[in-house]
Amino acid sequence: MEKAIQAAGVTIENLSLAFGATEVLKGVNLEVEPGEFFAFLGPSGSGKSTLLRSIAGFGPTPKGRILIAGEDVAGLPPWSRDVGMVFQSYALWPHMSVAQNVAFGLEERRVARPEINERVADALALVGLSDFAERRPSQLSGGQQQRVALARTIVVRPKVLLLDEPLSNLDANLRTQMRREILALQRKLKLTTIFVTHDQEEANTMSKRMAVLDEGIIQQVGAPMELYDNPANTFVAGFLGTANIFEGKIEKKGKALAFRSRKGTRIPLGGGKAGVAHIVIRPQDMTLTAPGKKKGAKALDGVVTEMEFLGETIRYEIALSTGESLLVDVSHHQNQKHFMAGDKVGVDIDTKRIVTIAK
Repeated sequence: MEKAIQAAGVTIENLSLAFGATEVLKGVNLEVEPGEFFAFLGPSGSGKSTLLRSIAGFGPTPKGRILIAGEDVAGLPPWSRDVGMVFQSYALWPHMSVAQNVAFGLEERRVARPEINERVADALALVGLSDFAERRPSQLSGGQQQRVALARTIVVRPKVLLLDEPLSNLDANLRTQMRREILALQRKLKLTTIFVTHDQEEANTMSKRMAVLDEGIIQQVGAPMELYDNPANTFVAGFLGTANIFEGKIEKKGKALAFRSRKGTRIPLGGGKAGVAHIVIRPQDMTLTAPGKKKGAKALDGVVTEMEFLGETIRYEIALSTGESLLVDVSHHQNQKHFMAGDKVGVDIDTKRIVTIAK
């Protein structure tokens, strides 16, 4: 069965869509490579699910082109696009057995019964549900229902697999297990897969590349680590993980560069160009020291206002004298001494890891 699935690339060209006066997609351009696991990541209302549904053929026809394996499918009905979609709700028929649910798409396509039986058996084996063929969806766990939805989709041998937040109904441990299983299945089938999520961890761990969307616009495309380390703008920086973002200007004095925020916080820089800018400092790129033990000019003085225990790390909120604050993450180790609210501290910043974003 795996050999019969032919991975196809997906190309989006100048795609726009509005619901009345509200623009939900604004000139989207994107290239998804054949066999790639690609994620659409963004907050609620960013347009990520609308973009996925446009590829699938659900909803109003957008302006622009949607090419699957080089063929423009914009305007074609969903059943003519050769894509498979797994919904957040799984959308299983409750009165049908697992095998009947999986077979449904093949029956609609008038596939011969012997071939249906063979392909259903293969699909259930792929998702580890061969022994559950005669059960009803209500007799399955959430994770098992998700596997049935996947089997029902891959059994029709789509060119592209579309996943619309398929893990959001599962608990945390099951989500982790299911994302590993989905990724293993995708790699085995070498099937082009586009995955919609608002969960950064899911996008980071599953996708080869991802597109970060906001207000119907793709803000940046790239590998998860690339986007985290080198965000194109403050939205991407703030959405991908925790970030301290300051607005101000970079000043040059001789060969020395320093950033000065609007409220007057001064931070030496290792590079950059003079002018109005934002800087991004990740919490893990700073260390805390006791008063009088700071390492030099790179350090700021502050007071601990909050401490959060996050398991592997302790997150401190540090109030600076300018009225601004910093979030600083410190690795947690058993029996270590930690700072408390009200303690005065020094904040040492690794200036080589500061990201500057010109305005």
